[in-house]
Amino acid sequence: MSSRIVVRLWITAATLAVTALPAAAQYQGQIDTSKSAPQMRAVAVLEWTGDEDHPKTSRLVPICVYDGQELEDASVYMSQPEPLALESDVEYQLMQDGKPVGLFVVSSAGQQQGSWIGFGKWRPLARPKPAPAQVAKIDADDDAQSDEPVLHRGGDAAREGSGGKSSGPGANAPAPDPDRPTLHKGGDTSDGGSGSSGSASASDPDRPTLHKGGDTSSDSSGGSSGNANAPPPDPDRPILRPDADSSANSASTSDADRPKLKKKKDDDDGGYVTDVATVSDPNRPHLFRGKTEGYAAPVLPSLVGLPADMHQEVAVSDAANRPVHVWDYSWANPDDEAKMKGDLEDLARKALGLNPPPAPAAKTTARRTTTVHKPAKPVAPAQPAPLVDEQFRVFELAYGGGATMVLSAHTAGSGEQEKFVTLIAQPDLYGNVAVLLKNVTDAAHLDDTPRMRLIDAVDAKANNRGDLLFELRGATQRQFALYRVLRGDATRIFLTSASAIASPMSN
Repeated sequence: MSSRIVVRLWITAATLAVTALPAAAQYQGQIDTSKSAPQMRAVAVLEWTGDEDHPKTSRLVPICVYDGQELEDASVYMSQPEPLALESDVEYQLMQDGKPVGLFVVSSAGQQQGSWIGFGKWRPLARPKPAPAQVAKIDADDDAQSDEPVLHRGGDAAREGSGGKSSGPGANAPAPDPDRPTLHKGGDTSDGGSGSSGSASASDPDRPTLHKGGDTSSDSSGGSSGNANAPPPDPDRPILRPDADSSANSASTSDADRPKLKKKKDDDDGGYVTDVATVSDPNRPHLFRGKTEGYAAPVLPSLVGLPADMHQEVAVSDAANRPVHVWDYSWANPDDEAKMKGDLEDLARKALGLNPPPAPAAKTTARRTTTVHKPAKPVAPAQPAPLVDEQFRVFELAYGGGATMVLSAHTAGSGEQEKFVTLIAQPDLYGNVAVLLKNVTDAAHLDDTPRMRLIDAVDAKANNRGDLLFELRGATQRQFALYRVLRGDATRIFLTSASAIASPMSN
């Protein structure tokens, strides 16, 4: 190989590398648009005030986007002109304990206190189709014992009308009732065994009839050998012809302005990708469950701040329809749940400093060489200190994964007197509580150690494993975090960027 060819190859390779730099620098990694590419999944938190059926205000807070490899912060992921998770017409499923309870369709997006939020419309879930009605069957054995009219086949009706006997299965049947109405086929017009032939002479010539494709040809030819005694055809009689006769000339007679009905696809809830007119990059992916029609409610006013009556709910957007995975754990023995909850409450009171002081020891009096023990008066056990806003949830985060318990509460008071605690625990092999994570803070140090508020469990990576979604709320800022419970440990796997709180913190 000559040196000139080698130089040309090096120049070509360098040109290709420089050309590919701008496209690769826009996104982290190459976007695979093939059918085998992993479908993106977005997780958000819907916050609203008022009744769930009739909310007053609402906002959608984006949490994370799973691109098939990593969890990305949804508030900054592809945020030009708006974040990918808040594009118009993106549909979210509202989830409670893994069960869909409603839909939220993003209408627009904006910034509040420097953070992106979405505005949209509430929609109920589609109602399941009703089961087809079951038609009761007629028992042939009860025909002879009933006075109600029944439907018979042509052969049975002919035997009843002629009054004769038959060697078939109905030979032993009782004599037919002459007043019982029967239904006959078109060819059998005999009435009570009169023996008369068809009633062609009594037919109305002006009555419209239905003809098959082959019958119309015989009428136009002036008769047929199979119906020699039939009356001559009426040229003014209307005839219905099969579709095959009219489809031959459909191309020439079709109206260009005639409206057409488009068939509904089977995967109506499936995702599709369309281009946004304001986005110039054709490789930008989109999160769509499908643009729907007939919104049930208008766009609600934006929720501002953190009011005391604010509710939170997990929202998931995924182009694929995945099976429902309920996170609720079912105890084999209901007494185990009460025991575990009581043990966690004791640990929470101990962490908050609410346990009562130990009872005083019994007094002893020494007299010379004899020691007399005075019996202690029975003391009533002290009532445990109350836990304010106690929340106890039990999850099964993986199939057969056992119970994962979360308890959170706080004390009354203000400043350093108001303390918060959150515990994540699991039962150990001996039936005791094993604490995996403990968060304790007070109202005076929330900026240093924010309180953990459980929202729900969510499958962020679409791998049939639930993660615990918490809100980390401080005095002036808040974040959202995902914790994975695995092999006796609770590990934080994702944390959003901090967002400002528009109003003072409320419990």
